Amino acid sequence: MTDFSTIISSRIGVAATQVAATIALLNEHATIPFIARYRKERTGSLDEVQISQIADEYHRFLELDERKVTILKTIEEQGKLTEELRLRIEQCWESTELEDIYLPYKPHRKTRADLAREQGYEPLAKALFAQRREGDEAIRLLGKERDEALQGARDIIAEWINQDERARQSIRREFSYSAIITTKVIKGKESEAEAQKYKDYFAISEPLRRISSHRLLAIRRAENEGFIRVDISPDREKALDKLAHLFLRSNSDASYQVELAMEDSYKRLLKPAIETEFAASSKEKADAEAIRVFAANLRQLLLESPLGQKRVLALDPGFRTGCKVVVLSAQGDLLHHTIVFLNTKQATDTLQHLIHQYQIDAIAIGNGTASRETEQMVRFALEKQSTIANRPSPQVFVVSESGASVYSASKTAREEFPNEDVTVRGAVSIGRRLMDPLAELVKIDPKSIGVGQYQHDVNQTRLSESLQQTVESVVNCVGVDVNTASKHILTYISGLGPALAQNIVTYRQENGPFLNRKALLKVPKMGAKTYEQAAGFLRVTNSDNPLDNSAVHPESYAIVERMAKDLRCTVSDLIQRAELRSQINLKQYVTSEVGIPTLTDILHELEKPSRDPRTQLEEFHFDESVHTIDDLQVGMVLPGIITNIANFGAFCDVGVHKDGLIHISEISSRRISNPNEVVSLHQHVRVRVIDIDRARGRIQLSLKP
Repeated sequence: MTDFSTIISSRIGVAATQVAATIALLNEHATIPFIARYRKERTGSLDEVQISQIADEYHRFLELDERKVTILKTIEEQGKLTEELRLRIEQCWESTELEDIYLPYKPHRKTRADLAREQGYEPLAKALFAQRREGDEAIRLLGKERDEALQGARDIIAEWINQDERARQSIRREFSYSAIITTKVIKGKESEAEAQKYKDYFAISEPLRRISSHRLLAIRRAENEGFIRVDISPDREKALDKLAHLFLRSNSDASYQVELAMEDSYKRLLKPAIETEFAASSKEKADAEAIRVFAANLRQLLLESPLGQKRVLALDPGFRTGCKVVVLSAQGDLLHHTIVFLNTKQATDTLQHLIHQYQIDAIAIGNGTASRETEQMVRFALEKQSTIANRPSPQVFVVSESGASVYSASKTAREEFPNEDVTVRGAVSIGRRLMDPLAELVKIDPKSIGVGQYQHDVNQTRLSESLQQTVESVVNCVGVDVNTASKHILTYISGLGPALAQNIVTYRQENGPFLNRKALLKVPKMGAKTYEQAAGFLRVTNSDNPLDNSAVHPESYAIVERMAKDLRCTVSDLIQRAELRSQINLKQYVTSEVGIPTLTDILHELEKPSRDPRTQLEEFHFDESVHTIDDLQVGMVLPGIITNIANFGAFCDVGVHKDGLIHISEISSRRISNPNEVVSLHQHVRVRVIDIDRARGRIQLSLKP
């Protein structure tokens, strides 16, 4: 197998030895979270992003290697594979260059050039293309079929120019430097109501290399929906000058024919082919940026602060059909459900009764339609109850509903609540999302959570791969309690997957809780390799070995036990007493397999075993004087919640049923290229209203003082 380490190393700026070690681990079926967390000595402490880059490049090169095999076989079958050509193909690592080499040999449908060859015009084409005296003489000797013969020869020459590697590279360079993307509305479409959302793209003209990803994706969506036509072209005269420099050698009759063929080749073959390449590559680049933003938003959402195991009353707001109310135990089990109608005595009485009967700790309200009205109703009920109750009032939280409807109609929801309708399941999801956002969101297809832009326009395979990798990264970063985790969250644990996740749950149901990590080896299909990948990310809270409730990998238990022995204490003492940990000299425990990076991680874990990297949850209140867009005034400063982040800015909910836009230029006083540098999803902020377009329902906000 080809060694790609040196090539990948030069492309991503990581040492070839680090790349080689990472590839070796990937080929051993190690996961990215496992490699990043527990194989730092082998990779030189590469992080998940770098390991992911190596994995992507490695798989791309493997695909390129497979493509080479196909190309070599095809050319060989034609009897045209020389040793020089074989060597060129084997040493090529750029897909465009490889396809250029292959183009003259690539099987294709019959072309105008093929027909001209069949009519015997290739000798004439060769004479003309040489642009010597013989070519001019050949033109003079042509008879009554002169025009047909010259056209046939030009068709052949046009194909040669199109297949010339130098010509294609030259036109590519011209596209790279000067290509302009232009749009034109299709006649008759501009007045259609559906087309109005694309009005800004009816007639644009700007350099392709400067267009932002979200604008390009919007243009492509408008094109796909049949509202505009799109063209990508460099300066035509400059492009033809480049070709003339390559192919025109004199000022003769033959050269004139070559010039005509060259212009035809550019218009009919070269320009459309390279335009297609750049349309695809620019779309791929825009996709990558949109997917990056989506993944960053998803990571923030999954790492949102959990309330923890508290008794929760959850409401899915509604005007006409009422608010669905559910009561959840501290473990997330459904205890009761009912419906209340806004601003009625029945609603107030029911809420007060449920809060008292079930000793509710917190209230979760979905942030959809009627959310503000529902929150007001809940707070009114709490105010009335506080005068008669001795216990503290429950905290009230507004929770994102994104994806809750998808969950409520899913197979997962039907399995969990076979006897309940979708409204009950949706309300349960809202309540559980308050208790532990990560555990609940893993049940939903990440694409349905709605924290990106243009997710339906980007490459769906790459989007799914990126989002799945993001969920896997977060789940393993947080870790899960193997005795309480659902099969859905266990699926994302390093090395497990759906089948083993189900086996763990089934084993737990049949045999009771796992007493320690070693007991995981009794789970059907849990082999030593899988256990190695998964064990460090699974927690056993009541194990007789305190390390089982930490991120210390079982393979490192002996090191910790040796540390405790050297200090004449127990492992529990090491965890509980900082003065003992301060006496540990890490260099004393370095071996050929374990270095300072792993030992440092172990020491940090002993300081805070099973720590949750997520922050503390905070209660939030909208401004009570603002309920609709008509209540807003320019200059108002309001509390808000960041609901979505895009390249061009962030969207913020200020409680008027319509998110406002904080343009990237209004996010910070300093110049930033990415809104994620300053704001995060569901962050509580204070924003200033800077513009209101009530007719279009648009609100412009600023984070600047």
